[in-house]
Amino acid sequence: MVIDKIALILAIIGALNWGGIGLFGFDTVAFLCGGQMAVLSRIIYALVGLAGLWCITMLFRSDEETGHAPHTA
Repeated sequence: MVIDKIALILAIIGALNWGGIGLFGFDTVAFLCGGQMAVLSRIIYALVGLAGLWCITMLFRSDEETGHAPHTA
């Protein structure tokens, strides 16, 4: 599903941004968008948060709902 991939990409961007904040004290989104309170930064932060919520739903879906082949050991 396309929305799943978009959500996953946004969640990864958010994770990398938080990793940069934790390890280096550097907020890439704020740097690129004009500060933490800039409108574009806030939009990106909101989209990343919504993507994280969407990714939670991916944990509880069955293989039939996602269209993926069942996992076999």
